[in-house]
Amino acid sequence: MTTEHDSQGRELLGADVSEVRNEVSAPVEGHVVQAGVVHGGVHLHAGRERPVVPHQLPAAPRVFTGRAGELTALTAALDDAAETGATVMISALGGAGGIGKTWLALHWAHQHIDRFPDGQLFVDLRGFTPVGEPVTAAEAVRGFLSALGVDPAGMPTDLDAQVGLYRSLVADRRLLIVLDNARDTPHVTPLLPGDSACTVLVTSRRQLAGLVTTHGARPLDLDVLPAAEARQLLAGHLGDARVAAEPEAVEAFLECCGGLPLALSIVAARATAHPSFPLRLLAEELRDHTTRLDELDAGEIPLNLRAAFSSSYEALTSEAAVLLGLVGLAPGPDIGLPATASLAGLSVPRTRALLRELETAHLVSQPSPGRYRMHDLIRLYASEQAHVHQTADSRDDALRRLVDFYLHTAYAGDQALDPHRESVAPAPPRPGCRPQPLPDETRALAWLDAEHPCLMAAQRLAVERRWHRAVWQLAPTLHTYHWRRGLLSHQVAVAGDGLAAARQLGDEATQAPAHRLLAEACALTGRHTEAMDRLHQALALAERTADVRSQAHTHRVLAWAWGQQGQARSALEHATRSLALFQAVEDQEWEARGFNQSAWYSAQLGHFEQAQAYCEKGLLLHRGHGNRNGEALSLGIYAYLGLCTGRYADVLEHGRQALGLLRDIGNTYHEAVLLHGIGQAHAALGRFGQAREAWEQALELYRSQHRSGEARGLQVQLSELIEREQGREQAGEPGAGEPLSPENAPRPPDGLPHE
Repeated sequence: MTTEHDSQGRELLGADVSEVRNEVSAPVEGHVVQAGVVHGGVHLHAGRERPVVPHQLPAAPRVFTGRAGELTALTAALDDAAETGATVMISALGGAGGIGKTWLALHWAHQHIDRFPDGQLFVDLRGFTPVGEPVTAAEAVRGFLSALGVDPAGMPTDLDAQVGLYRSLVADRRLLIVLDNARDTPHVTPLLPGDSACTVLVTSRRQLAGLVTTHGARPLDLDVLPAAEARQLLAGHLGDARVAAEPEAVEAFLECCGGLPLALSIVAARATAHPSFPLRLLAEELRDHTTRLDELDAGEIPLNLRAAFSSSYEALTSEAAVLLGLVGLAPGPDIGLPATASLAGLSVPRTRALLRELETAHLVSQPSPGRYRMHDLIRLYASEQAHVHQTADSRDDALRRLVDFYLHTAYAGDQALDPHRESVAPAPPRPGCRPQPLPDETRALAWLDAEHPCLMAAQRLAVERRWHRAVWQLAPTLHTYHWRRGLLSHQVAVAGDGLAAARQLGDEATQAPAHRLLAEACALTGRHTEAMDRLHQALALAERTADVRSQAHTHRVLAWAWGQQGQARSALEHATRSLALFQAVEDQEWEARGFNQSAWYSAQLGHFEQAQAYCEKGLLLHRGHGNRNGEALSLGIYAYLGLCTGRYADVLEHGRQALGLLRDIGNTYHEAVLLHGIGQAHAALGRFGQAREAWEQALELYRSQHRSGEARGLQVQLSELIEREQGREQAGEPGAGEPLSPENAPRPPDGLPHE
């Protein structure tokens, strides 16, 4: 049907209807409206342009392994933000250079790219880079604006205006923004969206506290890879077959790289460059720690570990850089705050502030309050910097202050554990060294437990540096702690070094106690021939110098050495000679110990009345002097006498008192022996369940102290007890078993009288 308007239109056009056609001859977006005849002007209005969707993410890492916990945490943070309606979700990934922060961010981003349909922005801010300058916030904002489709000609020149435009463009858009390698919080603040649905990932070698407190970022610090995941990473680069073919070389790679992903990747890159070379060749090169950083270089800046560490080092203040170098030189697996202060010669508050700077830079970690640890590869780099930037004298002075700190604080701890024992007071510490006071046994044991690996490392350092006096003095200083904790092999080691150092000093008065100290450690570990040889040398030196006190101590240890070999008669002879000499010099503290020792060997010989008389005198003297260890041993000997004479109720009562004292002072060495004896009494009374409980505790202590002989003997008794207990249950006999007759009672354990 043709309307009037249609006819008029055809007439005005002067064209045949068949020739009038509506066609679109150019590409368009949206709908096309067709009109038959248009009167008047035609006005075309451009529609709003579709926003540009940026895709700036670099490719995901080809080989990625582990980090399951971190990946889960990032996803949980995103989900929480979506559920709570948070405007911006920010996660701050922190960690040392080469720990894999960027790899994690990119891997996670590609896994969840469907959750960011409005695009992804990425910038490497180069906050820590060995070459070039960091990317400024202004440069990064302009890059983002360009990626979002802003014409450079129409871009504002003022930074604030650029930031405002950037935030307007990303508002209400589901964008992922990755700000990689940020130097600090101000470096990224202009790049944070305002009111938007964006997700932001920030990576940095520093702890971005400002980003957490001001912008609500969720911190996520990365640690090294566990061994299994590190092995998977190597296999991903080298192939399972090549890794499986040389397990020893792979173990060396894992040990030398310490789980640091960048180091593992460098090793893999070097191995991949020579696919026909055995991995063991590269492993041999890495084993030399003096050149390890040279080997962890694949020829490019991104694959050069020294270059990666240098970026963090150069960002430190000069004072923190010096401290990092000193901590790199320090022996031991970690270091405490007071020890670090003495190492640096600084006050504790100033040292704490510098350590906080190093921790913020992820160059040290603080796994427990006041204790600091450094990755082995960072330690190598830090030590290298100390040798480059500090003089030999300054390094030597720092390490001497540290050894003095350990020596003097350990001496204070030894005095708290046993103020009357034979000890060697060290010379005053060097200026700048501030030893810790340890006024009581509890704090002394806690400090010694925490610092023992560092003490052993300090002693080895002193041996290497030929600081003979410190080496010798550390040996007696650690003696009480070592035998109370059952660390007998450690005492053999330090005592052996102490004797060698005493000989270097050339002082016979020093050599006699050094021989005796090593002999005592040897006797405790079953090296009886060496123990007796050392003791005879010590006695000869003490008699030549007319040192009565030294003679008394040597006879005391001779008694112990003979007792360890089952020669109770010879042991008692030396014990009573030692007792007489201590009485001659009027040393009541050691006289009390002589009574204990004489009581013990008298009991071993069956002289029970004489043993009880000795024991009573020893107990009174020990209580008078407040020596809880000596009191515990006197009570332990009473318990032993009860075992020998069948008075099992006395065993349990005296054993209970002694056990409480031993546990209070941390004497686990004698605790094991006492539990052994208490178990004997319970077994003799037919209380098999209680006997089993005591013996299991004793067995655990024997094993932890590497006392294999005692452990084997007790294991046999325990197995027999369990069989007897099971037999009684099968026979339907409830409750305790029948008491054992005296002739079938278990033999009492050895080992109580040593002090």
